[in-house]
Amino acid sequence: MPNLFTPYQLKDVTLRNRIVVSPMCQYVADDGLINDWHRSHLAGLARGGAGLVIAEATAVSPEGRITPGCTGIWSDAQAEAWKDAVRLIKDGGAVPGIQIAHAGRKASANRPWEGDDHMADDDPRGWDTIAPSAVPHGANLPKVPLAMTIADIKRVQADFVAAARRARDAGFEWLELHLAHGYLGQSFFSTWSNKRDDEYGGDFDGRARFLLETIAAVREVWPDNLPLTARFGVTEFDGSDDLDDGIRMVGLMKDSGLDLIDVSIGFTTPTAEIPWGPALLAPAAERVRREVDIPTTTSWFISEPQQADALIADGKADLVTLGRPLLANPHWPYRAAKELGVDKPAFATLPAPYAHWLERYRS
Repeated sequence: MPNLFTPYQLKDVTLRNRIVVSPMCQYVADDGLINDWHRSHLAGLARGGAGLVIAEATAVSPEGRITPGCTGIWSDAQAEAWKDAVRLIKDGGAVPGIQIAHAGRKASANRPWEGDDHMADDDPRGWDTIAPSAVPHGANLPKVPLAMTIADIKRVQADFVAAARRARDAGFEWLELHLAHGYLGQSFFSTWSNKRDDEYGGDFDGRARFLLETIAAVREVWPDNLPLTARFGVTEFDGSDDLDDGIRMVGLMKDSGLDLIDVSIGFTTPTAEIPWGPALLAPAAERVRREVDIPTTTSWFISEPQQADALIADGKADLVTLGRPLLANPHWPYRAAKELGVDKPAFATLPAPYAHWLERYRS
């Protein structure tokens, strides 16, 4: 059996294979509520054969949305709506996961196809953004955020806890905290965005405090038998030697209760020179996995079955997270199973009604 198609167990959750659907924002929710688009989108990805389907970055509060079209889980009504999606993912044979997030200074933005920039100050749909310090991201996101008070910090951490509790009650079995990509968690850790001189800024320990406290608080309400994970930018690619600090941070996250890390990019500054290329984060994921002794996954420019299988076989990651390849072909796992020589690949990846026809007439 190819490595990509071996089952994977973490806590009490077993994935049928090592293929993970990346949380991909759809930007079509109404006041945070999911609709038929989200249900069909997630159900289709589950039927496609992935082992784990993680629902898109879902805001813990209205101010935590990236755009007005982002999903939310700050209300009981939103959590109730997510139950249908959970059921459909399970019906498709995948484990249901969700990523909860706060966009910080990148919030109050137009949807990508409508500008992908901050909404104008006089746009009635917009709102004030918050961040560790009153430092704008820059480029297409110039809005100056409000520097968070200690009360703001405690409120947002309580929002994460409440969102985790709702995700648990909605039936999700895998929780990912979005602490990457220049959103609020990453902004606290990054020296580009955190200029505070109190206990939540300054040196490494101060900049780590918000993330570690939030993980520990969520761990208190998230079931011990279910995976608690995070997406975190271990490096900015800004010319500094920040990867060592990123790896050190992952070690502290593990100590705070994290079970797996999705190794990603900081995206805190628009001036970073990211060396885009195939599986560009695989070396970093391997270092994290080896030095911290924590399960890892990663994404970014992973598209070919042999490439994904090799990441597992070579010990660079435990899981492989895919985004755009699965949008282009939700049945990518079936393609991968065929190319990697899995016996009866359709039955290994697809629902019986599909597998019956594909295997019966397979050439």
